[in-house]
Amino acid sequence: MFPLQHIHYHFKRQDIEFPIIHRINSVFRRATNKWKDDVQLWLSHVAFCKKWATKGQISKVFSAMLAIHPDKPALWIIAAKSELEDRNSSESARHLFLRALRFHPNNKKVYQEYFRMELLHCEKLRKQKKELEQAEMDMGEYEFSPEILSGKLAEVVYRDATGKINDAEFVISLLNIAAIFDFTKELQDSILQDLQTNYTEESVTWDFMAKRELEAPGAGEELQSAKGRASDIDRREERCCQVYEEGVKSLHTEPMWTCYAAFCLERLKRKTNVQELKEKRQERLLGVLQRAHNSSLLKEDYYKKWLQILISSADVEGAASVAMAVPQRYNQSVSMWTLSLQTLMQLGSGDVGRLFQDAFKHINPKESLPLWQLLVQWSVANQSPEETEAVFKRGLLSAVVAVAMEIKESYLDWSYSTGGYKKVRKTFTSLQESRPFSKAFFTRMIQIEKEQDTPKMNNLRDYYERALQEFGTSDDDLWLQYIQEELGALGRPENCGKIHWRAMKFLEGESVERFISRYTLLQTGHL
Repeated sequence: MFPLQHIHYHFKRQDIEFPIIHRINSVFRRATNKWKDDVQLWLSHVAFCKKWATKGQISKVFSAMLAIHPDKPALWIIAAKSELEDRNSSESARHLFLRALRFHPNNKKVYQEYFRMELLHCEKLRKQKKELEQAEMDMGEYEFSPEILSGKLAEVVYRDATGKINDAEFVISLLNIAAIFDFTKELQDSILQDLQTNYTEESVTWDFMAKRELEAPGAGEELQSAKGRASDIDRREERCCQVYEEGVKSLHTEPMWTCYAAFCLERLKRKTNVQELKEKRQERLLGVLQRAHNSSLLKEDYYKKWLQILISSADVEGAASVAMAVPQRYNQSVSMWTLSLQTLMQLGSGDVGRLFQDAFKHINPKESLPLWQLLVQWSVANQSPEETEAVFKRGLLSAVVAVAMEIKESYLDWSYSTGGYKKVRKTFTSLQESRPFSKAFFTRMIQIEKEQDTPKMNNLRDYYERALQEFGTSDDDLWLQYIQEELGALGRPENCGKIHWRAMKFLEGESVERFISRYTLLQTGHL
């Protein structure tokens, strides 16, 4: 006999749990009635039903939710999966997928999950049949149609899907789903045949077919040694390349060459201790890149990788040749000009100066800042001070604000590094009336002044005043720095009140509030 208190306890718990769960379900129903658009609320109700074993409610919740949100394919999929997994009802799941397709006839994800569901259903039936056979039970009352057991329902879904969605990538996704199941060889062969017959105008088809060669059976005894394994891998990769070669002959497009190059690059990145295989992979990749370039079908991204390989292989002549050819292919691309110039600079080429001139002729001036930065870098390292100064003066004339401001800052730094304080003061004086300005132009000059053995406060005040003329309405930080300067050893603290009054007068919007709070912190010694 169980102790009485235990009986009472269990009875009481069950007695209490059911009405609580019932009330919570009622709360969820009222909430979803009021906030129908809140999908997360609906899903929370579903999660509650699953957790508290009220799975009978789940179908009702999904039904109500889908009546309001039929436009969301993901919800149909979740509902169908729930019917299959939680209620073990393939029929209900199929019904939901068919309804979903009425609302979303061209949705790839719905078709993929419907296809997967039919294969899962088929797998379940095959397992049931096998278990009955092993138990030697009479299967008279069970009906196992050979067509259903072989996956014919999934094939019907496939035919319907590809009739509406004509896309090789989608077909491949269905083939990959079918490959998960061990009873779908006929279905896989059928899909593969379909792919090779109807989708050869898409590069992803050739890419997929080529990569399948990697999975082909290899030689047996050879694989026991590292060299044997490398030899087998090389043969597989060679077969892949044969398919890619057919692809680029049949489909002479940039995406097709990109697939080929991407495959070769991925294989080169794979680690191997067999030097011969590594060299073969690199040779193969360089050949593909060269041929794609010769056909003007090599994507921008691959030029950088190509140059990196050539430089790391110490092929200076090859790298220089590619670097010179890059801008001809993409003569309006700043990134390609930059890549070409950086490579030639690294190689010490004598063509850099001429190439810079060509670059500025082709590039939109609004996008030319990276080229100006590179030109300054190259000129400082390779040209005379007079030639470099001429580069700066040419840059100052640019109508592009970002370029003019950047050149001013670089000009200051260069003047200071080559001619010291006297030269930088002269440069600053020549530029101080020439807009546009950046804040960094003034703060760099302030920094240089403070680096001197005997900084002059009058010069610092001049720099701050000029900076505040440009940025005094919005930059509260600049005003605070000026005040801190006057509070320093070289300044006059009595000037701080006047600067504070001016700051309050000139600053606008939120910058006033920031200034007040930070100035208070400064006064109390917390800044």
